[in-house]
Amino acid sequence: MEAAAPGPRLRVLGRQDYRDTLARMRAFTAARDAATPDEIWLVEHDPVYTQGQAGRAEHLLDPGTIAVVASDRGGQVTYHGPGQVVAYPLVDLRRLRIYVKEYVFRLEEAVLRTLADYGVTGHRVAGAPGVYVRLDDPFGHAALAGPADARERFRGLGKIAALGIKVSNHCSYHGVALNVAMDLSPFGGIDPCGYAGLQTIDLATLGVQAEWADAAERLGRRLAARLTP
Repeated sequence: MEAAAPGPRLRVLGRQDYRDTLARMRAFTAARDAATPDEIWLVEHDPVYTQGQAGRAEHLLDPGTIAVVASDRGGQVTYHGPGQVVAYPLVDLRRLRIYVKEYVFRLEEAVLRTLADYGVTGHRVAGAPGVYVRLDDPFGHAALAGPADARERFRGLGKIAALGIKVSNHCSYHGVALNVAMDLSPFGGIDPCGYAGLQTIDLATLGVQAEWADAAERLGRRLAARLTP
């Protein structure tokens, strides 16, 4: 399926090896020029931990038999696995006339709108990219009120989408991962995104039954709408 021009082309690639996908993203970005159409790749990975450029070893607690792959994205360690939609927007930020801060906002907004499609209310947490839900009321619409102690900013929250990007010559790769219906136990082998004790959650655990293909299509369309000049 494709988004209508001039938006990014949506490519639903299904199950892909993380290392191979990373190599293809790098090659695509290195070869593109000002006329290259933008694309959004939607994939599902085999179990893998990925460590961001600034990742610290202490956040990798017990990887067990799951491979750990060094990545050139921002952020700390995260986990990818079956039942998770990973969206990789390969877009020219100059074409969109935006900078990284606005780009991150748009990625998060696409996830928030996708969650809303399923009746789930997502939230941003200042200084912690990604999307979170209130564990006691994931379907409520009340605004998120932060705790008085900033050290407890994740209290009562579960992270449902992680974000990590790379921008090279004004062009983005890597992206955002939305937890749909997955085995969440591997997140216990790390400090997710570098935050000790941060709970992760997926749509299935919230009681939302969503097929991977449906969630991928919804997220892809939401991203394309926000990444079209």
